[in-house]
Amino acid sequence: MLSAFSILLAASVFGAALAQTPGPPPAAPIGAAISLEQAVKAADAAMAEATRINIAMAIAIVEPTGELVYFRKMNGAPYSAIQLAQGKAVTAARYRRPTKFFFDMVQAGQHFFMTFPGVLAVPGGLPIIADGKLIGAIGVSGGNAEQDTTVATPGAGAVK
Repeated sequence: MLSAFSILLAASVFGAALAQTPGPPPAAPIGAAISLEQAVKAADAAMAEATRINIAMAIAIVEPTGELVYFRKMNGAPYSAIQLAQGKAVTAARYRRPTKFFFDMVQAGQHFFMTFPGVLAVPGGLPIIADGKLIGAIGVSGGNAEQDTTVATPGAGAVK
């Protein structure tokens, strides 16, 4: 039988562990869905960066619900990048956070994030924010985690 002391000790240790876990970044409120014109602009900016670093990529742009608005695959991009780019965009949109947040949390031992529906815990997905509101997200795949994020960043920033 557990004593009151044992229960308090366990609660204290568990509470300290939770206090050391960084909280999620603040999520932007949801705005109007990204337009096709804005999605093309975001994809163009990402494509320019992919071309600059000479990596063939797949680029997906989704609205806040995660529904696909625009997709582009460069010649030579791996076929696996098609679904990965879309999954990263969906995760970033629905959870209103960069996919790297989930990657970092899993790396830190917070494996329960992998139980969240549809979470792709790999860098390369970023929310697209305009006027302080989430209007969509971009997902990029085809390179390594750093390259995917490098290409997604100008895409997410192209729409203001």
